Amino acid sequence: MYLKHFGLSRMPFESISNGSVYVDVPEHREAFNTVVFGLRSGDGFIKIVGEVGMGKTALCRNLLSRLEPRFRKIYLPNPAIHGRDLLLSIADELAIDVPAEAGLHMLQKVIRDELIETTRRGGRVAVFVDEAQTMPGDTLEELRLLSNLESNHGKLVQVVLFGQPELDENLAAYSLRQLQQRIAFSARLLPLDRHSCRQYIDRRLARAGAGANPIFSAPTRRRIHRASGGIPRLINVLCHKSLIAAFTEGTRQVEPRHVARAIRDTEGLARWRNPGLSPGWTAIHPGRTRWSRRPWFSFRQGNGFDEPHQ
Repeated sequence: MYLKHFGLSRMPFESISNGSVYVDVPEHREAFNTVVFGLRSGDGFIKIVGEVGMGKTALCRNLLSRLEPRFRKIYLPNPAIHGRDLLLSIADELAIDVPAEAGLHMLQKVIRDELIETTRRGGRVAVFVDEAQTMPGDTLEELRLLSNLESNHGKLVQVVLFGQPELDENLAAYSLRQLQQRIAFSARLLPLDRHSCRQYIDRRLARAGAGANPIFSAPTRRRIHRASGGIPRLINVLCHKSLIAAFTEGTRQVEPRHVARAIRDTEGLARWRNPGLSPGWTAIHPGRTRWSRRPWFSFRQGNGFDEPHQ
């Protein structure tokens, strides 16, 4: 469409959640560090909560792509299933042959045996649950029972839950109080601030092959940030539509009028212009919630999971 016009090699603001387009911003880095620390500590449950479009799936897939080889990864993108189906999915991810007629007890046993064998070989198993707010209560309870399995070296399986704020409401149910107590660490993804929004736009363009001449001016980036409320998905939508508007006029730089057209063409923006929480604040708690701009630990960013530093 507009790639050749702007000298780009790929679509810069496509809404796919994979590691190739992931942009590391402070608001995501703190949640990333929380998961890494929780996994390294051997804790059973870790929780990441964020509103729609905040980048939970992108963060999840980035973590999966960078997980140390000793971890056997289980990714559950559609967890709206019941307990037996959950165990079947886990068995499938662990490459366990399960008879079609296998009952719940057999499923639990073969999974437990495989987890024990993995631990014996020095490995770890981590289950990543995306859209966890859709998981039924009985399935969450089955996951909790699975996480109870331990050896002399610690937990046989660790679970990372990614979900919308409804996940917190679900976990507050009396019937899930045992699971809620087992959440050792949690983080909340919140909107990008103005600086992170500018960084996000510039890096997405750079990865798409943009040259030195800026396509988005500072005023257009500020306007996109205000209109989007700092929500990454909405930033992508507005940037994409702004590029289309500039392309149709034959200009090589996005102007405020192009952003204005994109805003008029996008539904539901008013909901996100004044988020209820200040951008940049993250909730991280070992056993309780506390609000902080930075976690009480952090990790140097490298090719893998590097050592924590203060």
